[in-house]
Amino acid sequence: MERESLHYDLVIVGGGPSGLAAACRFKQLANEQQRDFSVCVLEKASEMGGHLLSGAILQPTALNELFPDWKARGAPLGVPVTQDDFYYFTNAKQSFRFPTKLAEIVHANHGNYIVSLGNVCRWLAKEAEALGVEIYPGFAATEVLFDAQGRVIGVATGDMGRDHTGQAKASFQPGVELYGKYTLFAEGCRGQLGRQLIERFGLERNSDTQHYALGIKEIWQIDPALHQPGKVIHAFGWPLQENGATGGAFLYHKDNHQVALGMITDLNYRNPTLSPFEELQRWKQHPVIRSLLVGGKRIAYGARALGKGGLQAIPELTFPGGLLSGCEAGFMNYPKIKGNHTAMKTGMLAAESVFRALAKGSQGQETLSDYWQSIQASWVYRELHQARNVAPAMHRFGMTIGSIFTFIDFGLLRGKTPFTLKDSTPDHACLKPVSECKPIQYPKPDNVVSFDKLSSVFLANLSHEEDQPCHLTLKDKGIPINHNLPLYDEPAQRYCPAGVYEIIQSPEGNPRLQINAQNCVHCKTCDIKDPTQNIIWVAPEGGSGPNYGDM
Repeated sequence: MERESLHYDLVIVGGGPSGLAAACRFKQLANEQQRDFSVCVLEKASEMGGHLLSGAILQPTALNELFPDWKARGAPLGVPVTQDDFYYFTNAKQSFRFPTKLAEIVHANHGNYIVSLGNVCRWLAKEAEALGVEIYPGFAATEVLFDAQGRVIGVATGDMGRDHTGQAKASFQPGVELYGKYTLFAEGCRGQLGRQLIERFGLERNSDTQHYALGIKEIWQIDPALHQPGKVIHAFGWPLQENGATGGAFLYHKDNHQVALGMITDLNYRNPTLSPFEELQRWKQHPVIRSLLVGGKRIAYGARALGKGGLQAIPELTFPGGLLSGCEAGFMNYPKIKGNHTAMKTGMLAAESVFRALAKGSQGQETLSDYWQSIQASWVYRELHQARNVAPAMHRFGMTIGSIFTFIDFGLLRGKTPFTLKDSTPDHACLKPVSECKPIQYPKPDNVVSFDKLSSVFLANLSHEEDQPCHLTLKDKGIPINHNLPLYDEPAQRYCPAGVYEIIQSPEGNPRLQINAQNCVHCKTCDIKDPTQNIIWVAPEGGSGPNYGDM
């Protein structure tokens, strides 16, 4: 059965904030100048927004530019930030709250909104379709298409209806080839195709090493008497600092008597017995947080990796026939813990670059160098330049001194220091042997504010066809048992926030790695943190994975 093929002027991979903003901006320009340019968006989730997870406080800078009348259009930005509380948790019982004026030097959220990114992108998708964009949810792009000269000419979606051995079932449908004069890759952090393109074209040759963190998020329905819509809490210190790790946590009072809370754990941690999931469960026991949750109900759970290497870690963004935008390339403002507004803006700038080329008569497959020049002239570059030293400072100096440095460099000096810090050690190379570390003992869940992984994963609304090829592939099946287990006590058991990886003992006492791929929430942490880079995450059958709803 042959693949069907479709042709467009612009193909966009990824229906997140960057891809959808790009699609809208491209069609706005085409419609304004009465150009019949075509664009499509591919999204691997079964519905738009289904795989999107973010804190999320949205800075509306890019949205104001894309749709100045977004309020009249009904954009779901209903909860403006009204209060910013910033805490240092000194231990499991005590905390220090920073004076508001002092905290706002680093974390100022006036004019921002507490949102569900999934809902925002569902709304963006409707606006895109009204402009003439074709959107295809449930189609996972799994292959980049090249011409004879090695230029990108589009993508192909994965086959549907193959069994776990790769054989076609009765329901088999071949993938679709989508050809574009230009292809924009906006898959989000650690995108499958973006990673391949960065390697193929050597796009990181002039940039520092990208670094990552794992964000784990829950939504709670709380006592209405405790709910304060618009209130924002950020915290750092305990428990991560106690275990030699860096990162922070948040709790946002959204609408409907709900709070969104979560923890961001930097993935350069060293102790292989650390579990980001368990660190979040411990954090919720702090009196500042527990007092809000007792009597409430947890209603949603999810996790996602995020890129935090900073401006110096952004790869080259263009290559023959294609571009990278948003979190695919690492456009996150780490001290702000925000990347959605920068994702949208870089997608818009990419769309403008493609439109300029096509309007001048380009037949496609060129390298659009003016895209980077546009970014350098934009507020995105200024933001990331100010924030560039924060992540490497945390890595180099630790949480306490790194936080002081952040306050001075990012907050007071606005990034005007005459140097740029770097950290060239990738996160996967940071683990120490388990024999050199103190094992971390985590308490059992109380099922009041802390829970286990499996009950958490249930709340992610996962859907994976059981009889399909495993999307978590091992380069060498012997490494987990022969190398990772004796040296690191197989850290995949703990860094995965979804219980995908288990060490099972056979009746004879021989250990084996069991991969529960049906539990995967598509966070990409295994692809990042595995110490030998042995695990490769690839997109499963289109439509598979979490369905996050209001996350």
